[in-house]
Amino acid sequence: MENSLEQTLQDGKLYRQLNSLIVAHLRDNNLNQAASAVASATMTPLNAEAAPNKLLELFAKGLAVEKDEILRGITSSAYYDLGASLPASYGSIPVPRAAAVDFSAVQDTKGSSKSFPKHETRHLSEHKNIARCARFCRDGRFVATGSADTSIKLFEVAKIKQMMLPDARDGPVRPVIRTFYDHIQPINDLDFHPQNTVLISGAKDHTIKFFDFSKMTAKRAFRVIQDTHNVRSVSFHPSGDFLLAGTDHPIPHLYDVNTFQCYLSSNVPEIGVNGAINQVRYSSTGGMYVTASKDGAVRLWDGVTANCVRSIVSAHGTAEATSANFTKDQRFVLSCGKDSTVKLWEVGTGRLVKQYVGATHMQLRSQAVFNDTEEFVLSIDELSNEIVIWDAMTAEKVARWPSNHIGAPRWLEHSPTEAAFVSCGTDRSIRFWKEVL
Repeated sequence: MENSLEQTLQDGKLYRQLNSLIVAHLRDNNLNQAASAVASATMTPLNAEAAPNKLLELFAKGLAVEKDEILRGITSSAYYDLGASLPASYGSIPVPRAAAVDFSAVQDTKGSSKSFPKHETRHLSEHKNIARCARFCRDGRFVATGSADTSIKLFEVAKIKQMMLPDARDGPVRPVIRTFYDHIQPINDLDFHPQNTVLISGAKDHTIKFFDFSKMTAKRAFRVIQDTHNVRSVSFHPSGDFLLAGTDHPIPHLYDVNTFQCYLSSNVPEIGVNGAINQVRYSSTGGMYVTASKDGAVRLWDGVTANCVRSIVSAHGTAEATSANFTKDQRFVLSCGKDSTVKLWEVGTGRLVKQYVGATHMQLRSQAVFNDTEEFVLSIDELSNEIVIWDAMTAEKVARWPSNHIGAPRWLEHSPTEAAFVSCGTDRSIRFWKEVL
């Protein structure tokens, strides 16, 4: 596991080189339309340089080597194994507990709201300043939190559950397995690489930092992207080869993880002076991404061309849009705003499908999230210091729970794989919530 990131970067570099060779080969053989399509799909420069017939030359050499290996009884997989750097289980997605909800399938849903299961909660840890954000990895095994004190804490979920057992007999369990210190200003957002043991953070110090949490002694980042703006949000592409940064700049910054080259969309709508991005998130396949901005708009972007394909202007009136996330089937987006509303939008039309009301959030940059089965929506009521839960289909409130924080929590993050979530508070504390079985 020690060289997991280096392996990832080398693999990514190899793919980029291969893409460049393919584009150059097609272009040099006057297959310009195909070259343009491949260049656009892989974000490879159309003028990629390569020696004439370089791809054919390498292909011929590869066939010759393969033929020789077959004669000698050697398989090529012994030389090149993409999965060798990590345990086979890391990054894999367990089978979901329920099928994705089809919000367009049911019209009359009155009186059919589901009950949200009872949860128990436990104080996990405290930062030295406000706990500002949290993120689960895609297989739900780890969760990380970031703070205004510039630190990052990494928790192992299995240890959290062990700590919560009523009859734990093996002494105190410490669920914090890593703590990272490398930022000089508050941390705004976090994300996990989809396949490798890499955690990234975006912060007010204009940087995105890469941490390898497979190394027990590592406290600092091993790679850094220096942006030009306050990095308010980060999101990995599902391939792990690209990442998005939402910043004080109104256009998402798209980075190639292997080269750190930054791409900006050349086709964007007119955005005013208050267009800073509060949150950016990729869809499950990376085919689209969504931004929630301070100007109240929710914008949808093409994941290949980086063009803005739909602007839902004034999605939250004149109030800030604080969060936006795709449903698993990518057909809808759930947004939250400082107008105290949570809204569900249809991606294909920009139509408002459902509205979840009854929770006041006008001050904090809080977010609304689905539970892991997308049957419920969770958000925060700042005035009553409660966590509010709606039936996602009927939009009816089904629960209001005391947050157990001193002052309203500023962030909720639900596990993608089970009935569990974390809350981060202005009281510096982190709480873990899980269904009582």
